[in-house]
Amino acid sequence: MNDLMKQAQQMQKRMLEIREELANQTIEATVGGGMVTAVVNGQQELVSIRITPEVVDPDDTEMLEDLVVAAVNEALQQSQELMSDEMSKLTGGLKIPGLP
Repeated sequence: MNDLMKQAQQMQKRMLEIREELANQTIEATVGGGMVTAVVNGQQELVSIRITPEVVDPDDTEMLEDLVVAAVNEALQQSQELMSDEMSKLTGGLKIPGLP
């Protein structure tokens, strides 16, 4: 029982380390042939958005809005996959409730 508690504590410590490491990693997603790029970190936080001047059309803001949403969603999806992969390494592929 004592060994199990130690293992759980080690796993919890490693999970915190992984989350810190993920905060320092960035994922970049580009849409529209490079017109809009979203950058998020491994904790699913939006870090930056880059928009090429050519895509800014005052008469068609809807297209720009769609591109921004698509870029952010793609970057967030990739970030979630990164977190899931890292946590899977820790848990040996076991699905533990409450873990990403």
